[in-house]
Amino acid sequence: MKYYSTNQQSALVSFRDATIQGQAPDKGLYFPETIPAWTPEWISSWDKLSREEIAFHVIKPYTGDTIPDDVLTRIVTETVNFPQPLVKLDENIFALELFHGPTLAFKDTGARFMSRCLGYFLRHENKKVTVLVATSGDTGGAVADGFFGVEGVEVVILYPSGKVSPVQEQQLTTHGRNIQALEVQGNFDDCQAMVKQAFQDEDIRAKRMLSSANSINVARWLPQQFYYCFAWQQWPDKSNPPVVSVPSGNFGNICAGMMAMQSGLPLKHFIAACNVNAPVTEYLKTGTLEPVQVIPTLSNAMDVGIPSNFVRILEIFNHEFPLLSSRLSSASISDAITLQTITDIYKRYQYTADPHGAVGFRVLEDYLAAHAGDKGIFLETAHPVKFPSAVEQGTGQTVPVPVSVQSIMNKKKSSIKMAPVYKDLKEYLLNY
Repeated sequence: MKYYSTNQQSALVSFRDATIQGQAPDKGLYFPETIPAWTPEWISSWDKLSREEIAFHVIKPYTGDTIPDDVLTRIVTETVNFPQPLVKLDENIFALELFHGPTLAFKDTGARFMSRCLGYFLRHENKKVTVLVATSGDTGGAVADGFFGVEGVEVVILYPSGKVSPVQEQQLTTHGRNIQALEVQGNFDDCQAMVKQAFQDEDIRAKRMLSSANSINVARWLPQQFYYCFAWQQWPDKSNPPVVSVPSGNFGNICAGMMAMQSGLPLKHFIAACNVNAPVTEYLKTGTLEPVQVIPTLSNAMDVGIPSNFVRILEIFNHEFPLLSSRLSSASISDAITLQTITDIYKRYQYTADPHGAVGFRVLEDYLAAHAGDKGIFLETAHPVKFPSAVEQGTGQTVPVPVSVQSIMNKKKSSIKMAPVYKDLKEYLLNY
């Protein structure tokens, strides 16, 4: 399997090179030359297969011959060694819980897979790799946990000051050793723009071997297909495939799901569930994708005005708007409705949703009301404890703190404050 740049101005590369580089030299995102096709017979056999076996066969075509089968088996096993249960709320709506990993967020899967791939690829390198990543919340903690102590890798995480939850901040600022947090006095788009500029800076690339752990990296993005395979494996009504509602910010997660659907996974439709930062919602109405000025919300991981991975969704459908719009819908939800939804879910089902899951639920419920006979899944992407203020306001209940979180809350935060200007990041990377 080779990978091309979505900007079509860079050479084809292997999975190994795409993982190490992160972003293509022409500023595009890497995309596989072909999308594997899964046979209905293989998919129907999943009730007899382990999650590890499914994940291995999903990802193997993408890694090609860059990772031996025994090593890939170990990497996949370590990636999916926590549950991702499908929880029934009622006859029509199910929650896919993706927050049972070490940092209580869906991004644990991609971060664990990528860190282990990169560790394997760099095992004989003399020069360290700097993983440079921007986070709107959960990516930072997942990347810090996944790469902590990995030989040959140092991690630099940019996050927007005051715009992540207390638990998220502790998860990305308390590791030390090979993990450094930069606290940017701006928003996520500022952080992401600074990271992208660094990747194109020849002065920095001359001194550091850079890679990215955002979902722009193929090794972070592609294993997210596992979620949708495990959801189908647990889906109770195989004669009626589900509509899937995905809380969406940078669009890596939903793009992976649509890749799985394109490969043959029997999913009926996707919904991009957005907060008020919703350029894709508008795109599906107008056919024009315009960046938006970010407004901070309760669902902060979705506070993205320029969704990097949407270009990959366009690639899946060959930039054919009618075909894309037949497979993907989108809706935008305000903070007021998000809070009300947290309350409604708790009262109706005694289920505690985080703000992102609440957005996914509300958009799904509205869609199902207009499509009689359909059933659906919404993704619960983060544990409610990461958003205690909103969840406690919505439910009237204190969120129990998991033991894994209790252990980090008293650790000392370590971050370097930085203005949202590129020259400060450049100075840090050249002199740190």
